[in-house]
Amino acid sequence: MSASMYIVVEGEDPGYDIFVNGHALARNEDALEKLAERLGIKPMLEFFSADENSMALLLEEGAGDPEWAKTLPPPQWYTPEDGLVTIGTLLDFLKDAPMSLGSETAPVMSELEEYERVLRKTALRSLRWHLAVSWR
Repeated sequence: MSASMYIVVEGEDPGYDIFVNGHALARNEDALEKLAERLGIKPMLEFFSADENSMALLLEEGAGDPEWAKTLPPPQWYTPEDGLVTIGTLLDFLKDAPMSLGSETAPVMSELEEYERVLRKTALRSLRWHLAVSWR
């Protein structure tokens, strides 16, 4: 079973493509969290929040208890600017230290660059976002 970390933008349809594969980020989440702590920035998972759609997907995939899902707080939303600080700092570090994640550095950087593009579009439209996780 592989995990994917993806962006959810507030509202029904933001009017642009928000798809990012997110598999490399999920595979390397622990290393990225430690790196974020070293760099003094928010780790990616601090932007995680569960909304009804992502929980419905998890339940369809057999993860989680439907009763537990009913007790979740409302989704938390974040400004794109906050996410861009984390993503930009991680990208800058990985560009300067390209072997810090071994063979995973290039795929992680590619996905971070995709996140950056999505969050820049999100900021231009004054929308908010959060991360969700999917297991397949």
